[in-house]
Amino acid sequence: MSADDNDHEDLKPSSTPGYNPSPAKSPSEYAKLDENDESLARWKRSLGLTAASSENASGPKVTVLALELVSSTLPAGKTISLDLSEPTKVAAETKKNPVVIKEGVEYNVRIRFRVNHSIISGVRYIQVVKRAGVKVDKMEQMLGSYGPSPNSEPYVKNFEPEESPSGMIARSGTYNVKSRVVDDDGEVYADWEWQFKLAKEW
Repeated sequence: MSADDNDHEDLKPSSTPGYNPSPAKSPSEYAKLDENDESLARWKRSLGLTAASSENASGPKVTVLALELVSSTLPAGKTISLDLSEPTKVAAETKKNPVVIKEGVEYNVRIRFRVNHSIISGVRYIQVVKRAGVKVDKMEQMLGSYGPSPNSEPYVKNFEPEESPSGMIARSGTYNVKSRVVDDDGEVYADWEWQFKLAKEW
């Protein structure tokens, strides 16, 4: 099996036995369901779902805007954010200047994204980390289900904290990360690569 085949398998979302996603509906179809249920109607309006929702939505359902690393140990004023408007640029820039993560500290990954149209459900963030071509970590986190972003404001999802490895061996070399945002149907909304290294300080 080639490295590309391994990556494809690693980036597939895990499945729940017996679960079959229901057929996709447009926002206006969702808006028309249970029209007489006032509490449900209020909830749907809060998601931006109305009977007038566009049937002819075009372009990507989801735009992933940024990946951020957040930690209470970051120096005051320092932020780590990857602008994902140009994923190939992120790959090139972090290959030349990898993101620096302090060893042995708690941090979490944060994703900023916008739902442009439709309802998305069972959306996950998957991240596979390799060093020298060998997989050393895989993270799969649920983003959840969302309607179109109200007023085009981005959604922000903070994932569970994790601790960065520490020690001389962990600090040697650069780590290559493949990231993907995908739903239960296997529809891929975003794919990008980036690199990081561990150091004694941020």
